Amino acid sequence: MTHATTTANLRTVHDAFATTAARTPDAPFLCVEAVTAQTYGIATGEITWREAAPAVASLRARYAAAGYGHGHRVGLMLENRPAFLYHWFALNALGASVVPINAEMRSAELEYLVGHSDIGLAVVLPGRGADLHAAAKACGVPLAVREWREDDDAETAAPHPLPAALRPAPRADTPIGIDTECALLYTSGTTGRPKGCILSNAYFLNVGRWYADIGDVCSVRPDQERIITPLPLNHVNAMCFSLMVILVVGGCLIQLDRFHPQTWWQSVRESRATLIHYLGVMPAMLIVADPSPDDRAHSVRWGFGAGVDGKNHAPFEVRFGFPLIEAWAMTETGAGGAIMATREPRLIGTHCFGRTESFVEARVVDDEGHDVPPDTPGELLVRATGPDPRRHFFSGYLKDQAATEEAWAGGWFHTGDVVRRDADGSFFFVDRKKNVIRRSGENISAVEVESVLNQHPAVKASAVAAAPDDLRGDEVLACIVTREPIGAEQRPQLAAALVDHTLSQIAYFKAPGYVAFVDALPLTLSQKIQRGELRKMAQALPGDACCIDTRAMKKRQG
Repeated sequence: MTHATTTANLRTVHDAFATTAARTPDAPFLCVEAVTAQTYGIATGEITWREAAPAVASLRARYAAAGYGHGHRVGLMLENRPAFLYHWFALNALGASVVPINAEMRSAELEYLVGHSDIGLAVVLPGRGADLHAAAKACGVPLAVREWREDDDAETAAPHPLPAALRPAPRADTPIGIDTECALLYTSGTTGRPKGCILSNAYFLNVGRWYADIGDVCSVRPDQERIITPLPLNHVNAMCFSLMVILVVGGCLIQLDRFHPQTWWQSVRESRATLIHYLGVMPAMLIVADPSPDDRAHSVRWGFGAGVDGKNHAPFEVRFGFPLIEAWAMTETGAGGAIMATREPRLIGTHCFGRTESFVEARVVDDEGHDVPPDTPGELLVRATGPDPRRHFFSGYLKDQAATEEAWAGGWFHTGDVVRRDADGSFFFVDRKKNVIRRSGENISAVEVESVLNQHPAVKASAVAAAPDDLRGDEVLACIVTREPIGAEQRPQLAAALVDHTLSQIAYFKAPGYVAFVDALPLTLSQKIQRGELRKMAQALPGDACCIDTRAMKKRQG
Protein backbone atom coordinates (compact mmCIF):
# COMPACT_ATOMS: atom_id res chain seq x y z
CA MET A 1 0.00 0.00 0.00
CA THR A 2 1.43 3.39 -0.97
CA HIS A 3 1.52 6.48 1.18
CA ALA A 4 -0.90 8.10 -1.27
CA THR A 5 -3.43 5.59 0.04
CA THR A 6 -2.57 5.63 3.72
CA THR A 7 -2.58 9.45 3.92
CA ALA A 8 -5.66 10.04 1.77
CA ASN A 9 -7.57 11.51 4.73
CA LEU A 10 -5.14 14.41 5.17
CA ARG A 11 -6.59 17.75 4.08
CA THR A 12 -3.95 20.28 5.15
CA VAL A 13 -0.26 20.51 5.94
CA HIS A 14 -1.23 20.96 9.58
CA ASP A 15 -3.14 17.69 9.42
CA ALA A 16 0.03 15.92 8.30
CA PHE A 17 2.02 17.47 11.15
CA ALA A 18 -0.63 16.73 13.79
CA THR A 19 -1.17 13.15 12.61
CA THR A 20 2.52 12.23 12.79
CA ALA A 21 2.96 14.12 16.06
CA ALA A 22 0.17 12.02 17.58
CA ARG A 23 1.61 8.79 16.18
CA THR A 24 5.28 9.33 17.15
CA PRO A 25 5.22 11.97 19.91
CA ASP A 26 8.59 11.13 21.48
CA ALA A 27 10.53 10.78 18.24
CA PRO A 28 12.73 13.67 17.06
CA PHE A 29 11.03 16.03 14.60
CA LEU A 30 13.73 18.70 14.24
CA CYS A 31 17.46 18.65 14.90
CA VAL A 32 19.25 21.96 15.45
CA GLU A 33 22.93 21.19 14.92
CA ALA A 34 25.73 23.21 16.51
CA VAL A 35 26.66 25.54 13.63
CA THR A 36 23.08 26.59 12.97
CA ALA A 37 22.38 27.01 16.68
CA GLN A 38 25.38 29.30 17.04
CA THR A 39 24.43 31.33 13.97
CA TYR A 40 20.87 31.87 15.16
CA GLY A 41 21.58 32.07 18.88
CA ILE A 42 19.18 29.22 19.67
CA ALA A 43 19.55 25.98 21.57
CA THR A 44 21.38 23.01 20.08
CA GLY A 45 19.67 19.64 20.10
CA GLU A 46 16.59 17.73 19.03
CA ILE A 47 12.98 18.86 19.26
CA THR A 48 10.47 16.04 19.52
CA TRP A 49 7.08 16.03 17.86
CA ARG A 50 5.56 16.26 21.34
CA GLU A 51 7.58 19.42 22.07
CA ALA A 52 6.75 21.08 18.75
CA ALA A 53 3.00 20.45 18.95
CA PRO A 54 2.25 22.81 21.89
CA ALA A 55 4.22 25.63 20.24
CA VAL A 56 2.09 25.26 17.13
CA ALA A 57 -1.12 25.01 19.16
CA SER A 58 -0.27 28.12 21.19
CA LEU A 59 0.42 30.17 18.07
CA ARG A 60 -2.73 28.86 16.43
CA ALA A 61 -4.86 30.02 19.34
CA ARG A 62 -3.22 33.46 19.42
CA TYR A 63 -3.57 33.99 15.67
CA ALA A 64 -7.22 32.98 15.87
CA ALA A 65 -7.83 35.33 18.81
CA ALA A 66 -6.27 38.16 16.81
CA GLY A 67 -8.66 37.56 13.91
CA TYR A 68 -6.49 35.73 11.40
CA GLY A 69 -8.08 32.98 9.38
CA HIS A 70 -9.16 31.62 6.03
CA GLY A 71 -8.29 34.02 3.22
CA HIS A 72 -5.52 35.92 4.98
CA ARG A 73 -1.89 35.94 3.91
CA VAL A 74 0.92 36.41 6.42
CA GLY A 75 4.52 37.15 5.49
CA LEU A 76 7.20 35.22 7.39
CA MET A 77 10.77 36.53 7.51
CA LEU A 78 12.18 33.97 9.93
CA GLU A 79 15.01 32.41 7.91
CA ASN A 80 15.45 28.65 8.48
CA ARG A 81 14.54 28.69 12.16
CA PRO A 82 12.10 26.22 13.76
CA ALA A 83 9.88 29.26 14.33
CA PHE A 84 9.14 29.43 10.60
CA LEU A 85 7.57 25.98 10.71
CA TYR A 86 5.62 26.64 13.91
CA HIS A 87 4.06 29.83 12.51
CA TRP A 88 3.33 28.19 9.17
CA PHE A 89 1.57 25.15 10.68
CA ALA A 90 -0.46 27.35 13.06
CA LEU A 91 -1.64 29.62 10.24
CA ASN A 92 -2.29 26.68 7.93
CA ALA A 93 -4.62 25.14 10.52
CA LEU A 94 -6.69 28.34 10.35
CA GLY A 95 -6.79 28.41 6.54
CA ALA A 96 -4.33 31.31 6.24
CA SER A 97 -1.58 31.28 3.63
CA VAL A 98 2.06 32.14 4.30
CA VAL A 99 4.38 34.19 2.12
CA PRO A 100 8.03 33.39 2.88
CA ILE A 101 10.21 36.51 2.78
CA ASN A 102 13.90 36.11 2.07
CA ALA A 103 15.83 37.96 4.79
CA GLU A 104 18.30 39.10 2.12
CA MET A 105 15.60 41.21 0.44
CA ARG A 106 16.13 44.95 0.39
CA SER A 107 13.87 47.94 -0.22
CA ALA A 108 12.87 47.51 -3.87
CA GLU A 109 12.15 43.80 -3.44
CA LEU A 110 10.21 44.29 -0.22
CA GLU A 111 8.08 47.05 -1.70
CA TYR A 112 7.09 44.83 -4.59
CA LEU A 113 6.33 41.80 -2.41
CA VAL A 114 4.29 43.76 0.13
CA GLY A 115 2.32 45.58 -2.55
CA HIS A 116 1.67 42.53 -4.69
CA SER A 117 1.04 39.75 -2.18
CA ASP A 118 -1.77 41.34 -0.11
CA ILE A 119 -0.22 40.22 3.15
CA GLY A 120 -1.98 41.78 6.14
CA LEU A 121 0.74 40.90 8.65
CA ALA A 122 4.48 40.33 8.47
CA VAL A 123 6.26 38.40 11.24
CA VAL A 124 9.91 39.35 10.90
CA LEU A 125 13.31 39.05 12.51
CA PRO A 126 14.31 41.51 15.23
CA GLY A 127 15.46 44.77 13.67
CA ARG A 128 13.67 44.25 10.35
CA GLY A 129 10.30 45.71 11.31
CA ALA A 130 11.23 49.19 10.12
CA ASP A 131 12.10 47.81 6.67
CA LEU A 132 8.64 46.26 6.29
CA HIS A 133 6.90 49.40 7.58
CA ALA A 134 8.86 51.47 5.06
CA ALA A 135 7.97 49.08 2.24
CA ALA A 136 4.27 49.22 3.10
CA LYS A 137 4.35 53.01 3.27
CA ALA A 138 6.17 53.27 -0.05
CA CYS A 139 3.57 51.20 -1.88
CA GLY A 140 0.62 52.67 0.02
CA VAL A 141 -0.84 49.54 1.60
CA PRO A 142 -1.80 48.80 5.21
CA LEU A 143 0.42 46.25 6.95
CA ALA A 144 0.74 45.07 10.52
CA VAL A 145 4.32 44.17 11.41
CA ARG A 146 5.47 42.08 14.33
CA GLU A 147 9.10 41.48 15.23
CA TRP A 148 9.47 37.86 16.31
CA ARG A 149 11.02 36.87 19.63
CA GLU A 150 12.18 33.37 20.45
CA ASP A 151 9.98 33.10 23.53
CA ASP A 152 6.91 33.90 21.38
CA ASP A 153 6.89 30.25 20.33
CA ALA A 154 7.04 28.65 23.76
CA GLU A 155 3.90 27.18 25.30
CA THR A 156 4.54 29.11 28.52
CA ALA A 157 5.36 32.41 26.83
CA ALA A 158 3.58 35.54 27.94
CA PRO A 159 0.53 36.09 25.69
CA HIS A 160 1.88 38.92 23.55
CA PRO A 161 -1.23 39.74 21.48
CA LEU A 162 -0.74 39.76 17.75
CA PRO A 163 -2.09 42.85 15.99
CA ALA A 164 -5.49 42.47 14.37
CA ALA A 165 -5.53 41.75 10.65
CA LEU A 166 -5.88 44.84 8.49
CA ARG A 167 -7.02 43.20 5.24
CA PRO A 168 -8.83 41.27 3.86
CA ALA A 169 -11.68 39.77 5.88
CA PRO A 170 -11.48 36.01 6.51
CA ARG A 171 -13.38 33.85 4.06
CA ALA A 172 -16.45 32.01 5.26
CA ASP A 173 -17.80 30.86 1.89
CA THR A 174 -15.66 27.73 1.49
CA PRO A 175 -14.31 25.25 4.03
CA ILE A 176 -10.61 24.87 4.77
CA GLY A 177 -9.35 21.85 2.93
CA ILE A 178 -7.25 20.25 0.25
CA ASP A 179 -7.67 23.07 -2.28
CA THR A 180 -7.10 25.92 0.18
CA GLU A 181 -4.12 28.14 -0.57
CA CYS A 182 -1.26 27.03 1.66
CA ALA A 183 1.57 29.30 0.52
CA LEU A 184 2.50 31.97 -2.00
CA LEU A 185 6.05 31.52 -3.32
CA TYR A 186 7.69 34.01 -5.62
CA THR A 187 9.78 32.91 -8.58
CA SER A 188 12.22 35.02 -10.57
CA GLY A 189 10.49 36.96 -13.32
CA THR A 190 11.99 36.43 -16.77
CA THR A 191 10.44 39.38 -18.56
CA GLY A 192 9.40 41.49 -15.60
CA ARG A 193 8.66 41.29 -11.91
CA PRO A 194 8.72 38.01 -9.97
CA LYS A 195 5.53 35.96 -10.18
CA GLY A 196 3.66 34.73 -7.11
CA CYS A 197 2.91 31.01 -7.39
CA ILE A 198 -0.26 30.03 -5.51
CA LEU A 199 0.30 26.62 -3.92
CA SER A 200 -2.48 24.58 -2.33
CA ASN A 201 -2.50 22.05 0.47
CA ALA A 202 -2.94 19.37 -2.22
CA TYR A 203 0.30 20.52 -3.86
CA PHE A 204 2.29 20.16 -0.64
CA LEU A 205 0.75 16.86 0.47
CA ASN A 206 1.32 15.33 -2.96
CA VAL A 207 5.03 16.14 -2.74
CA GLY A 208 5.30 14.27 0.56
CA ARG A 209 3.50 11.24 -0.81
CA TRP A 210 5.53 11.25 -4.03
CA TYR A 211 8.83 11.44 -2.13
CA ALA A 212 7.80 8.67 0.26
CA ASP A 213 6.94 6.34 -2.63
CA ILE A 214 9.90 7.05 -4.95
CA GLY A 215 11.50 3.63 -4.34
CA ASP A 216 14.29 1.99 -6.37
CA VAL A 217 17.60 3.72 -5.55
CA CYS A 218 15.73 6.26 -3.44
CA SER A 219 13.90 4.22 -0.85
CA VAL A 220 12.47 6.07 2.16
CA ARG A 221 12.13 4.22 5.47
CA PRO A 222 9.14 5.46 7.52
CA ASP A 223 10.10 7.08 10.83
CA GLN A 224 13.81 6.45 10.23
CA GLU A 225 15.17 9.03 7.82
CA ARG A 226 17.01 12.11 9.01
CA ILE A 227 17.07 14.64 6.15
CA ILE A 228 19.69 17.38 6.23
CA THR A 229 19.27 20.43 4.01
CA PRO A 230 21.05 23.80 3.91
CA LEU A 231 18.56 25.21 1.39
CA PRO A 232 16.34 28.17 2.31
CA LEU A 233 12.76 27.77 3.51
CA ASN A 234 11.70 30.54 1.15
CA HIS A 235 12.33 28.12 -1.74
CA VAL A 236 10.21 25.15 -2.71
CA ASN A 237 12.96 22.55 -2.25
CA ALA A 238 13.34 23.01 1.51
CA MET A 239 9.85 24.28 2.28
CA CYS A 240 8.16 21.49 0.37
CA PHE A 241 10.30 18.55 -0.73
CA SER A 242 12.51 17.93 2.31
CA LEU A 243 9.87 18.87 4.88
CA MET A 244 6.75 17.22 3.49
CA VAL A 245 8.12 13.68 3.38
CA ILE A 246 9.00 14.03 7.08
CA LEU A 247 5.46 15.21 7.84
CA VAL A 248 3.89 12.39 5.85
CA VAL A 249 5.96 9.39 6.97
CA GLY A 250 7.81 10.59 10.06
CA GLY A 251 11.49 11.12 10.70
CA CYS A 252 13.66 14.10 11.55
CA LEU A 253 14.45 17.28 9.61
CA ILE A 254 17.89 18.84 10.05
CA GLN A 255 17.39 22.34 8.66
CA LEU A 256 20.70 24.21 8.50
CA ASP A 257 20.87 27.99 8.39
CA ARG A 258 22.79 27.71 5.10
CA PHE A 259 25.58 25.72 3.44
CA HIS A 260 28.88 25.91 5.32
CA PRO A 261 31.49 23.97 3.30
CA GLN A 262 34.07 23.89 6.10
CA THR A 263 31.71 22.35 8.65
CA TRP A 264 29.35 20.43 6.34
CA TRP A 265 30.63 16.94 7.14
CA GLN A 266 30.80 17.77 10.83
CA SER A 267 27.11 18.71 10.70
CA VAL A 268 26.25 15.59 8.69
CA ARG A 269 28.00 13.30 11.17
CA GLU A 270 26.84 14.97 14.39
CA SER A 271 23.22 15.08 13.21
CA ARG A 272 23.35 11.45 12.01
CA ALA A 273 21.84 12.46 8.69
CA THR A 274 20.71 9.65 6.37
CA LEU A 275 19.57 11.71 3.35
CA ILE A 276 20.92 15.01 2.06
CA HIS A 277 19.46 17.67 -0.20
CA TYR A 278 21.98 19.40 -2.42
CA LEU A 279 22.50 21.85 -5.25
CA GLY A 280 25.26 21.43 -7.81
CA VAL A 281 27.44 24.05 -6.15
CA MET A 282 27.74 21.90 -3.01
CA PRO A 283 29.51 18.87 -4.51
CA ALA A 284 31.76 21.28 -6.43
CA MET A 285 32.87 22.90 -3.17
CA LEU A 286 33.20 19.67 -1.20
CA ILE A 287 35.20 17.69 -3.71
CA VAL A 288 38.05 20.22 -3.86
CA ALA A 289 38.84 19.67 -0.17
CA ASP A 290 41.77 17.41 0.64
CA PRO A 291 40.81 13.73 0.94
CA SER A 292 40.30 12.52 4.48
CA PRO A 293 40.05 9.09 6.15
CA ASP A 294 36.67 10.32 7.39
CA ASP A 295 35.23 10.92 3.91
CA ARG A 296 32.94 7.92 4.33
CA ALA A 297 32.43 8.27 8.08
CA HIS A 298 28.75 9.16 7.84
CA SER A 299 25.30 7.53 7.62
CA VAL A 300 24.12 9.13 4.36
CA ARG A 301 22.27 6.69 2.07
CA TRP A 302 21.64 8.97 -0.93
CA GLY A 303 21.36 12.61 -1.94
CA PHE A 304 18.47 14.41 -3.66
CA GLY A 305 19.23 17.41 -5.83
CA ALA A 306 20.04 18.90 -9.19
CA GLY A 307 22.78 20.56 -11.16
CA VAL A 308 25.85 18.55 -10.18
CA ASP A 309 28.67 19.18 -12.64
CA GLY A 310 29.21 16.16 -14.87
CA LYS A 311 32.92 16.01 -14.08
CA ASN A 312 32.22 15.90 -10.34
CA HIS A 313 29.36 13.41 -10.29
CA ALA A 314 31.15 10.05 -10.42
CA PRO A 315 34.25 11.15 -8.43
CA PHE A 316 31.99 12.46 -5.65
CA GLU A 317 30.05 9.21 -5.40
CA VAL A 318 33.23 7.12 -5.37
CA ARG A 319 34.93 9.29 -2.76
CA PHE A 320 32.04 9.82 -0.35
CA GLY A 321 30.22 6.54 -0.87
CA PHE A 322 26.65 7.45 -1.74
CA PRO A 323 24.71 8.33 -4.92
CA LEU A 324 23.67 11.82 -5.91
CA ILE A 325 20.23 11.43 -7.48
CA GLU A 326 19.51 14.14 -10.03
CA ALA A 327 15.92 15.37 -10.33
CA TRP A 328 13.94 18.00 -12.22
CA ALA A 329 11.00 20.06 -10.95
CA MET A 330 9.90 23.69 -10.68
CA THR A 331 7.91 25.68 -8.16
CA GLU A 332 5.06 25.60 -10.66
CA THR A 333 5.13 21.81 -11.10
CA GLY A 334 5.87 20.55 -7.60
CA ALA A 335 5.91 16.76 -7.71
CA GLY A 336 3.04 16.80 -10.21
CA GLY A 337 5.54 17.15 -13.05
CA ALA A 338 8.71 15.92 -11.35
CA ILE A 339 11.21 13.71 -13.15
CA MET A 340 13.98 11.93 -11.22
CA ALA A 341 16.79 9.49 -12.00
CA THR A 342 15.61 6.91 -9.47
CA ARG A 343 16.46 3.81 -11.48
CA GLU A 344 19.69 2.40 -12.85
CA PRO A 345 21.34 3.09 -15.16
CA ARG A 346 21.44 6.71 -13.94
CA LEU A 347 23.91 7.72 -16.69
CA ILE A 348 26.14 9.47 -14.15
CA GLY A 349 27.99 12.55 -15.36
CA THR A 350 25.74 13.22 -18.35
CA HIS A 351 23.27 15.66 -16.73
CA CYS A 352 20.62 12.92 -16.93
CA PHE A 353 17.62 13.49 -14.66
CA GLY A 354 15.78 10.26 -15.36
CA ARG A 355 12.61 9.19 -17.09
CA THR A 356 8.97 10.12 -16.60
CA GLU A 357 6.78 8.09 -14.25
CA SER A 358 3.19 7.10 -14.96
CA PHE A 359 1.72 10.23 -13.35
CA VAL A 360 3.37 12.71 -15.73
CA GLU A 361 3.51 13.15 -19.50
CA ALA A 362 6.32 15.05 -21.22
CA ARG A 363 7.16 16.41 -24.65
CA VAL A 364 10.27 18.03 -26.12
CA VAL A 365 9.36 20.64 -28.73
CA ASP A 366 10.97 23.21 -31.04
CA ASP A 367 10.15 26.92 -31.15
CA GLU A 368 7.09 26.22 -33.29
CA GLY A 369 5.73 23.68 -30.79
CA HIS A 370 6.53 20.61 -32.88
CA ASP A 371 7.94 17.48 -31.25
CA VAL A 372 11.62 16.99 -31.99
CA PRO A 373 13.39 13.67 -32.74
CA PRO A 374 15.38 11.83 -30.04
CA ASP A 375 18.62 13.52 -28.93
CA THR A 376 17.49 16.88 -30.34
CA PRO A 377 17.39 19.79 -27.86
CA GLY A 378 14.02 21.43 -27.32
CA GLU A 379 11.79 22.94 -24.65
CA LEU A 380 10.41 20.57 -22.05
CA LEU A 381 6.61 20.55 -21.72
CA VAL A 382 4.92 18.58 -18.92
CA ARG A 383 1.44 17.83 -17.61
CA ALA A 384 -0.30 15.38 -15.32
CA THR A 385 -1.74 12.25 -16.88
CA GLY A 386 -5.49 11.80 -16.82
CA PRO A 387 -8.39 14.21 -17.25
CA ASP A 388 -6.85 17.08 -15.24
CA PRO A 389 -3.48 18.12 -16.74
CA ARG A 390 -2.93 20.63 -13.89
CA ARG A 391 -3.46 18.15 -11.06
CA HIS A 392 -1.00 18.80 -8.20
CA PHE A 393 0.67 21.67 -10.09
CA PHE A 394 0.50 25.27 -8.86
CA SER A 395 -2.92 26.88 -8.79
CA GLY A 396 -1.82 29.87 -10.89
CA TYR A 397 0.13 33.11 -10.79
CA LEU A 398 -1.33 35.67 -8.39
CA LYS A 399 -3.04 38.56 -10.20
CA ASP A 400 -1.78 37.33 -13.58
CA GLN A 401 -4.27 35.00 -15.23
CA ALA A 402 -2.83 35.86 -18.63
CA ALA A 403 0.62 34.59 -17.62
CA THR A 404 -0.95 31.46 -16.12
CA GLU A 405 -2.77 30.64 -19.34
CA GLU A 406 0.29 31.43 -21.43
CA ALA A 407 2.32 28.98 -19.36
CA TRP A 408 -0.38 26.34 -19.98
CA ALA A 409 -0.78 27.07 -23.71
CA GLY A 410 -2.14 24.05 -25.55
CA GLY A 411 -2.82 22.15 -22.34
CA TRP A 412 0.86 21.63 -21.50
CA PHE A 413 2.98 23.50 -18.96
CA HIS A 414 5.82 25.25 -20.78
CA THR A 415 8.87 24.96 -18.53
CA GLY A 416 11.30 27.22 -20.36
CA ASP A 417 14.03 24.59 -19.88
CA VAL A 418 15.86 23.15 -22.88
CA VAL A 419 16.43 19.40 -22.62
CA ARG A 420 16.96 16.42 -24.88
CA ARG A 421 15.45 12.95 -24.61
CA ASP A 422 17.29 9.89 -25.91
CA ALA A 423 15.73 6.94 -27.69
CA ASP A 424 15.34 5.09 -24.36
CA GLY A 425 13.32 7.92 -22.80
CA SER A 426 15.99 9.38 -20.50
CA PHE A 427 16.04 13.17 -20.18
CA PHE A 428 19.19 15.31 -20.15
CA PHE A 429 19.35 18.95 -19.08
CA VAL A 430 20.83 21.26 -21.74
CA ASP A 431 20.15 24.90 -20.84
CA ARG A 432 17.57 27.40 -19.70
CA LYS A 433 15.46 28.96 -22.39
CA LYS A 434 14.29 31.60 -19.96
CA ASN A 435 16.43 34.66 -19.31
CA VAL A 436 17.39 33.56 -15.81
CA ILE A 437 20.80 33.46 -14.17
CA ARG A 438 21.29 30.56 -11.74
CA ARG A 439 23.93 31.38 -9.14
CA SER A 440 24.50 28.89 -6.30
CA GLY A 441 20.97 27.61 -6.70
CA GLU A 442 19.35 31.06 -6.70
CA ASN A 443 17.37 32.01 -9.79
CA ILE A 444 18.10 35.63 -10.68
CA SER A 445 16.08 37.66 -13.15
CA ALA A 446 18.25 39.69 -15.50
CA VAL A 447 15.38 42.15 -15.98
CA GLU A 448 15.13 42.79 -12.24
CA VAL A 449 18.85 43.60 -11.92
CA GLU A 450 18.75 45.79 -15.02
CA SER A 451 15.84 47.80 -13.64
CA VAL A 452 17.89 48.66 -10.53
CA LEU A 453 21.08 49.48 -12.46
CA ASN A 454 19.18 51.76 -14.82
CA GLN A 455 18.15 53.93 -11.88
CA HIS A 456 21.77 55.00 -11.29
CA PRO A 457 22.45 58.48 -12.72
CA ALA A 458 25.64 57.36 -14.46
CA VAL A 459 23.92 54.58 -16.41
CA LYS A 460 22.48 55.20 -19.85
CA ALA A 461 21.63 51.53 -20.47
CA SER A 462 22.42 48.16 -18.95
CA ALA A 463 22.09 44.51 -19.86
CA VAL A 464 22.66 41.58 -17.54
CA ALA A 465 23.62 38.01 -18.37
CA ALA A 466 25.29 34.97 -16.84
CA ALA A 467 29.06 34.72 -16.82
CA PRO A 468 30.63 31.30 -16.14
CA ASP A 469 31.72 30.54 -12.60
CA ASP A 470 33.46 27.26 -11.78
CA LEU A 471 32.09 27.22 -8.24
CA ARG A 472 28.66 28.83 -8.43
CA GLY A 473 27.61 27.80 -11.93
CA ASP A 474 26.71 31.33 -13.05
CA GLU A 475 27.79 34.77 -11.92
CA VAL A 476 25.94 38.01 -12.67
CA LEU A 477 27.65 40.13 -15.33
CA ALA A 478 26.36 43.61 -16.10
CA CYS A 479 27.18 45.38 -19.36
CA ILE A 480 26.98 49.13 -18.81
CA VAL A 481 26.72 52.00 -21.29
CA THR A 482 27.47 55.20 -19.39
CA ARG A 483 25.85 58.58 -20.00
CA GLU A 484 29.24 60.26 -20.17
CA PRO A 485 32.49 58.71 -21.45
CA ILE A 486 34.79 57.44 -18.69
CA GLY A 487 38.45 56.52 -18.74
CA ALA A 488 40.01 53.22 -17.68
CA GLU A 489 41.11 54.74 -14.36
CA GLN A 490 37.49 55.60 -13.48
CA ARG A 491 36.04 52.17 -14.16
CA PRO A 492 36.81 50.47 -10.80
CA GLN A 493 35.31 53.33 -8.80
CA LEU A 494 32.12 53.48 -10.86
CA ALA A 495 31.80 49.67 -10.85
CA ALA A 496 31.97 49.69 -7.05
CA ALA A 497 29.39 52.48 -6.90
CA LEU A 498 27.03 50.51 -9.14
CA VAL A 499 27.35 47.40 -6.99
CA ASP A 500 26.77 49.46 -3.82
CA HIS A 501 23.67 50.94 -5.44
CA THR A 502 22.41 47.46 -6.33
CA LEU A 503 23.10 46.08 -2.85
CA SER A 504 20.93 48.82 -1.36
CA GLN A 505 17.96 47.75 -3.48
CA ILE A 506 18.03 43.95 -3.93
CA ALA A 507 19.55 40.84 -2.35
CA TYR A 508 23.33 40.57 -2.38
CA PHE A 509 23.46 37.47 -4.61
CA LYS A 510 21.71 39.40 -7.41
CA ALA A 511 24.32 42.17 -7.53
CA PRO A 512 26.81 42.13 -10.41
CA GLY A 513 29.92 40.05 -9.82
CA TYR A 514 31.35 41.62 -12.96
CA VAL A 515 30.74 45.10 -14.38
CA ALA A 516 31.77 45.55 -18.00
CA PHE A 517 31.78 49.02 -19.54
CA VAL A 518 30.85 48.78 -23.23
CA ASP A 519 30.21 51.28 -26.01
CA ALA A 520 26.89 49.72 -27.01
CA LEU A 521 24.58 46.84 -26.20
CA PRO A 522 23.59 44.21 -28.80
CA LEU A 523 20.11 45.29 -29.90
CA THR A 524 17.48 44.06 -32.33
CA LEU A 525 15.96 46.31 -35.00
CA SER A 526 13.18 47.06 -32.52
CA GLN A 527 15.82 48.14 -29.95
CA LYS A 528 15.36 45.12 -27.71
CA ILE A 529 18.37 43.41 -26.18
CA GLN A 530 19.64 40.48 -28.25
CA ARG A 531 19.86 38.03 -25.39
CA GLY A 532 21.69 35.40 -27.44
CA GLU A 533 24.47 37.82 -28.40
CA LEU A 534 24.60 39.13 -24.85
CA ARG A 535 25.15 35.62 -23.52
CA LYS A 536 28.08 35.19 -25.89
CA MET A 537 29.57 38.50 -24.69
CA ALA A 538 29.17 37.48 -21.05
CA GLN A 539 31.14 34.29 -21.70
CA ALA A 540 34.09 36.24 -23.08
CA LEU A 541 34.19 39.49 -21.09
CA PRO A 542 35.64 38.36 -17.70
CA GLY A 543 39.35 39.12 -17.81
CA ASP A 544 38.97 41.88 -20.41
CA ALA A 545 40.29 45.31 -19.48
CA CYS A 546 36.80 46.80 -19.69
CA CYS A 547 35.42 44.25 -17.22
CA ILE A 548 35.82 44.90 -13.48
CA ASP A 549 35.66 41.92 -11.11
CA THR A 550 33.37 42.94 -8.23
CA ARG A 551 32.73 39.49 -6.76
CA ALA A 552 34.47 40.40 -3.50
CA MET A 553 31.75 43.00 -2.83
CA LYS A 554 28.99 40.37 -2.89
CA LYS A 555 28.59 39.56 0.77
CA ARG A 556 25.56 38.84 2.91
CA GLN A 557 24.16 42.03 4.35
CA GLY A 558 23.85 42.53 8.08
